[in-house]
Parts: sequence; C-alpha cells; structure tokens
Amino acid sequence: MNVMITGAAGGLGRVMAIECAKRGYNLFLTDRNKAGLEAIKIGLERQYGIIAAAKKCDLTDCGDVDALFREIDRHNIRFDMLLNVAGIDFEGGFQDREREKVVKIVSLNDAATLRITHGVLQRRREKKPFYTVFVSSLASMFPMPLKATYAASKRFLYDFALALGQELKHENANVLALCPGGMVTNEEVTAAIEAQGFFGRVTTVPMEKVARKTIDRMLRGSGTYIPGGFNRFLSVLGRIIPRRTVAAAVYWRWNHTQKKWMQL
Repeated sequence: MNVMITGAAGGLGRVMAIECAKRGYNLFLTDRNKAGLEAIKIGLERQYGIIAAAKKCDLTDCGDVDALFREIDRHNIRFDMLLNVAGIDFEGGFQDREREKVVKIVSLNDAATLRITHGVLQRRREKKPFYTVFVSSLASMFPMPLKATYAASKRFLYDFALALGQELKHENANVLALCPGGMVTNEEVTAAIEAQGFFGRVTTVPMEKVARKTIDRMLRGSGTYIPGGFNRFLSVLGRIIPRRTVAAAVYWRWNHTQKKWMQL
C-alpha cells in the first residue's frame, strides 16, 4: 500500500504516518517543515522497516505542487491512499484577523487540498482499490461565529468529500470525511481545550485513536467518521436545530471562551 500524507511533519499528520507505518504501508510525506519531515521519515524507516519518501512542499504554491508531482512521476510512484491532513486556522473574529491570514485558511484548507487530490487521483495504482480521507472538523457541522472562515472551509471539505465519494463510487474508490472535535496537536490548541473546560474535555479524542479508527473505517468503506460519542450527539443537534439559532448559541459561548484562551 502506497500512501501520500499531507501535513505529515506534526500533529495528526505525523500520527497518521505512524499508524500507516505500523500497518506496513509505504509512505510519501509532504509538509512545509523540511526538518520535521526528514526526522519522521528516518524514524519510521528505522522502526518499522517501511519505505518512506519525504519532500517539502507549500501546497498553496502551484509551482511547488507541480515540482512535487514531477518528483513523483520521475520515480513512477503510484498511490493506493491519500490522507489530506494539512490545514490551518487563526483564532479570532473575522475583522480582527489580517486579511491575508483569513484568505490563507481557505487557500490551504480548500484550494490546496483540491490541488493535491486532483493530482493524486491521476496517479492512482491501476485496477486497485483507492482510499481518500479529507480531514474536515466537527466545526463543519455548525455556523461558527469567531471561527467563521475555518468552519466554512471545513464544511466545504465535508460536502466535497461526500460528493466526490459518489463520483468515485463505481471506480473502486472510497472517500471518507473525518470530522474530529478537539485534538491535542500543539500548545495553542491545548490552551484552547483547557479554556473550554468541561466541553473542551468531552469533545477531545486522542489523536492515536482517531488515526487508527479513521483508517479502519475508511478501509471498510465508511463515508463519514465523527470521533467521540458526545461529538456525534452534537452533530445531530446541529442538524435539527435551526442554523441561525445554532450560530447565536455558539457565539454566546465562544465569545467568552476564545477571549480567555487568547489571553493565556
């Protein structure tokens, strides 16, 4: 099994790479963090005996992505799986953020993901099953004031994954939308989870569990995975309560919580 993973140098991407290596999959890793990529590549090859390749790439840069695929084509690599993990968020209200930071959320979360997915689909291994994961978010289930751009970008991925899954259904391919709640990926996220108190704790699921179950469900043909029972309950509420009411409730809670963790 040949697997490409974006955002592989840290956070969920790194944990996904470890989970795939444990299963004996060969890896092609990409991220903007060259040092982090090389470290995980060497570590996984030594510990699990798999074949791993790593190439630094800014997925928001068309030239970088073209160079990435030229490297892939030069070695005639063909893929069985794509894990779209790379993503970004900048906390705070829409008007409080710099314009280009807001735009960058969409550039990486959505445009870059489409760019890499389109290229990898053209480089599938012939006559073999193909699997794709789009890392959306529990936030995609709700209109989220103070995280409006991020939530909307993840909603795009969620809807796109479901639609693409139907397009590829008869081509021996499966597409899964992963919609996790909180995950401890870095210090900033940890502070955010702690600031949310009870809700932060009950919506957080360990990354290792998310990675393992995501791949298991994808291989079984699932189309959506929302880790955590409480998170699944919240997603149901998000579907039955009017979205304008949800937006008002989220703002009421998020306004205080976000100010608290951004001051930590």
